[in-house]
Order: sequence, then structure tokens, then C-alpha cells
Amino acid sequence: MTASQRGIGPTTRMGANVFPGGSTFRTWAPRATAVHVSGPFNGWSRADEATRLVKDGQGFWTGFLPGVTDGTEYKFYVVGPTGREGFKRDPHARELSAPSWNCVVCDPARYPWHDLAFRAPPFEDLIIYQFHVGTFSALDAAGRDIRPGRVAKFLDVLDRVEYLADLGVTAVQPLPIVEYPTRFSLGYNGVDYFSPEFDYGVSDADLGRYLARANALLAARGHPPVAMQDVTGAANQLRLLVDILHVYGMAVILDVVYNHAGGDFGDESLYFFDRLDPGNQNDSLYFTDREWAGGLGFAYWNDGVRQFLIDNALSYLSEYHVDGFRYDEVSVIDNFGGWRFCQDLTGTVRFVKPSAVQIAEFWKDGKDWAVRPSAFGGAGFDLVWHDGMREAVRGAVGQAAGGRDAFVDLDRVAGALRPPPGFDGAWRAVQMLENHDGLLIDHAPHDQRPRVAKIAHWDDPRSWYARSRARVATGLLLTGPGVPMLFMGQEFLEDKMWSDSPDRSDLRIWWEGLATDRAMSDHLRFTRELIALRRRLAALRRGAMNVFHVHNGNRVIAFHRWIEGFGDDLVVVASFAETTHSGYRLGFPRGGLWREVFNSDVYDNWVNPIVAGNGSGVVAGGPPMHGLPASAEIVIPANGLVCFQPG
Repeated sequence: MTASQRGIGPTTRMGANVFPGGSTFRTWAPRATAVHVSGPFNGWSRADEATRLVKDGQGFWTGFLPGVTDGTEYKFYVVGPTGREGFKRDPHARELSAPSWNCVVCDPARYPWHDLAFRAPPFEDLIIYQFHVGTFSALDAAGRDIRPGRVAKFLDVLDRVEYLADLGVTAVQPLPIVEYPTRFSLGYNGVDYFSPEFDYGVSDADLGRYLARANALLAARGHPPVAMQDVTGAANQLRLLVDILHVYGMAVILDVVYNHAGGDFGDESLYFFDRLDPGNQNDSLYFTDREWAGGLGFAYWNDGVRQFLIDNALSYLSEYHVDGFRYDEVSVIDNFGGWRFCQDLTGTVRFVKPSAVQIAEFWKDGKDWAVRPSAFGGAGFDLVWHDGMREAVRGAVGQAAGGRDAFVDLDRVAGALRPPPGFDGAWRAVQMLENHDGLLIDHAPHDQRPRVAKIAHWDDPRSWYARSRARVATGLLLTGPGVPMLFMGQEFLEDKMWSDSPDRSDLRIWWEGLATDRAMSDHLRFTRELIALRRRLAALRRGAMNVFHVHNGNRVIAFHRWIEGFGDDLVVVASFAETTHSGYRLGFPRGGLWREVFNSDVYDNWVNPIVAGNGSGVVAGGPPMHGLPASAEIVIPANGLVCFQPG
């Protein structure tokens, strides 16, 4: 007698799902001859007819098991067409247990959400903060750093929630958080796509302190507490983290990897899931013989594979309330024949949750094709990673570090500030100066891109040269067009490369320095207050851009941001010169008073008692200059950035 079909229908969800009186099971194994559900409920039997699932005409196996409830462990026992058989983890398992890596039945409805009032910001209002859960931050009850030798947890991030909210970022983007087979990882070698990384979870024995911290954060915003049973397991702890980030006004963008899975496939993984004889990688059900980053590319031509990946995205939207995705290396998906998959994916996600932002990492010519609508042949993403600002601004910083007589190519910076060719809006480009990839110590030297402070002054990344040039670079990022992204530590002048290894204590970001290193605390204040300016002025987020002055010899660049018919004008002037420019005549969009509303020089030994600036502002009059109807003489601090608003 096979498993009951109670509760089974065309809309039965994949994996194990709690149902009145038990749980339903559904999995895809088109070439298998038998699939059983095994667990403590049947003594982990490999041939229990009562738990043998029923196969339909499309290769899906289904069944209802009474008494199997939330928290029950299980695996599938799969028999292949040539007699190969063995245990397999459910590819849709929501959680795994250690040390046997059994699947765990999880009821996603068990978590009591507090974020019903949260609305993710419009795409153009995003200010993204990228971080790695395993190395970002971890404190004990006394506030001491406990990261060395220990993978940090989802709930360790709670100690930095107020910090991030105060910084002013509107979204956080953790590196991939799905289950990976190694001791530590960047996250790009995931295998169990629906299971949050086990090592990012806190054990029940250690949960008390984190629970107290979570409830204090909730109480501070007027929300009721969560109970211990609400947050056991990594899945519910991820929900708690997302929930509290929402309560504190930040969206959550997950980094997902749909271009490959693995490398390290164990025998119980989804690799050769229906137990066909191994040998030809193209028979492995989910994968092909195309390799990338040590793993295997997905078989995008297969409807079941495409649906598996789309279901994965939808599960994080519905069960974890995430606000969008950064899709890793879409270029590789395209190379492996997955353009149609991208269109299916983006269209489905947009239909289910129109507010969910979809960001592509697409390193090919014609980046605009990534963000064109699918109806016009594009992939349908909302935004795309762009390296224009990164290469141009970092290049200028490095050139400026060559000394006062070195050439600094501000024409290239000007080009990066203008909307990318083919884009219908500059906001569609995610711009950055630092990210996880370039800073990773494990990359070959020619692929490494050191921190901005290090480029600014290699021998002394705390010198005035380093501090001031880093402020100009960050200022260009945060006042320029596009969606800006910061990498963890960038906001306070972190100068080291980084590693995903908990054993590399020498490379962890130095939180303690905020209390002892004046350069760090000053740079943090600078970043925080410039983010506040960006959030206050809509023209910095979605306005027009006119780069009206570039002078490589003077090392000065100036541009005008505004919204047509609305105003919100801002003139931004940046200099990589090593001396102050006084009486520098510059065009202005109209005559009258222009108030100096931001000056990077203020933040050097904050508050800088000898700041080079323009006091309450300047009065623009004649003559017309730089294609603008008015002009004024201004002071531009050495290695400085100043902003003017009409007054």
C-alpha cells in the first residue's frame, strides 16, 4: 500500500509541507522507479510501502504521511532505473540538522511577523550595504569580539542593526546564505538551495542572549516579543533577522546563485537525484557538463530545473519576506543557454511581488539588455551591477596618489557619471567602489582591488592624503547617479583586504577602531551625513545629471543634479588637487545665493577648525560660464568635495 494522497492536488507544494494531521510530500524524480520517505516515524526504513510516494505522469512523486509534523526529520530513499539506490536529501528541504544532515519538516507559518507596516523603498531610493554573515560581526554578552575561529551567525547581525539604521542605508545585501558543504564559504558553492546555512544558526542552548537582544530591539519600536519556540533553527532565525531589519526600516536583498551549484556534491545531494548511473554529467537531472566556479551549471532547457530555481526565489519572497535578489553572474547563465530562464524568472518574481528588486550581475557588453523588458528581448531585470564608477573613480584616486604633478583622468570620471548607454534611467545601474569580489584575499593578485584608502596612500592609509581622497571617492559615489552600494567597513575607512575564513583574524573588519581611531570615526560621520543628504534630496536619487566642468590640470570636476519641473538642485564640485583652490570661477545653473550644504573638509579631525570652505554660501551672477547662465567664485578644499543648493 503506497502513501495516502490526502491533501494532494495539482497545487501541492514541493518538498515537505505541514498539513492537518501530518505532512504532504512532493518531489521530482522522473527516472526513479521508487521514492520512499524515511525518518524516525518508520525507523528510517528503506522500503516501507506505507511511505512509498505515488508517481504521476510528469515525474513527480507525492504522498501524505500522518503524524509527521513540524520539526520531524526525514530523507527520501530513491531507487533508480538500473537498481542504483540510496538516501537523498529533499532538494526543497527548508532546513537541515546536524550531524547527519537530515532534512527537517518546517512550518514557515510558525514565525510571528512584526513587519506588516514595512514597505521597501522604490528601486531608485536604494542605498545598499553588502556584508558577509560569517565574518561581519559577533559579540559576546560583554561586547567582546568573538569572531576569531568562529563563524558568525544570523543573529549576531542584531548587534549592528541600530548601527546600520543610523548609517542610513535603505537595504542590506548579505552574501549567499544557503547551505554550503564546507566549513566556511563566501556562499557561492551552495547545494541545498531552500535551507539557510546551518552554521549561521544558533543552537537552542545559546539562544537566550540573542532572544533578549531581539526582544529589546522589537520593544524599542513598540512590538511584542518573540518566544524561544518561535526562533529555533536557522530558518526561523533568518526570519527574525529579516523581520527586525524591516522594523528598523531596511530592505533585505538576497544574493542568489542560479548559474551553478556546488562543487562538493555528496551522494545524498540533488546531484543525480533520480539515481541514474553516474558518468555523463548531462544525466544528472539538475545539471550539465558545463562547469563554473568549481561547480556545475544548471540544465536550463529542462522545465523542472527552471521551475526549481524559480520556486526557490518565490520561497524566499513568501516565507522570509525578502525584498529582492542580486543574481550572481547572469553572464554565465546566458553563456549556458539560460536567457529564457532569466525572462521566466524575472517575470514570475515581478508578477508575485512587483516591489521586489531584481539586480543582475552581468559582465557583458550591452548591459542594457539585462534591464530591457522581456517583451523586447531583454532579460527583464530591474538593475544591473556596473563597474563604470568603480574603475573611473578608483583609477583617479590611484593617479592622484602619484603626487601633485601626476595626471588624473577626470574625463573618465565624467563619463562614468553620465547615464550608461542604452539605459532608460541612470538609476538602473548599481554603482560601487568596493565589493566582496575585488577585496577577497584569496583571489590572484591581478584580480584583487584593494580598499580605496589603501589606493589613496599605499604606505599610510590613515594619512591626510588617504583620508581626504577616500572622502572625495565616496562623495562621488553618493552624489552620483545610480544605486550606490557600500561593502562592509567601507563606511569607516577600513583599509584591509578581507577573507571569508574565521581563522583570518588579521583580515576581519576592525569595529573596535571606531572607538580609538579618529580617522575611522570621522569617516563614518562623513559617510552617514552624506547618505542623509542623498536621502533628503530626491535629485540625488532620480534626478538629471549635467557634468558641466572637467579640468584635468586643476583636477576639478563639477556637475549639476536636479529634477525637471521640480527643482531640488544641487551643484557638486570635487577636487583631487593637493592644494586648496581659492577664487575658482565656476558656472552655476542660475543666479542668486547658493548655500554650501556639504563640505568634506569639515570631517577631517571633525569638526575641522580650519576648514577651507564657502561659509554660508556664494552669490552667483555673471558672466555665463561652462554652458550655464551664471557663475561664481568658490573655494574648493584640497582633495575635497563641496555641494551647493540654491538659497
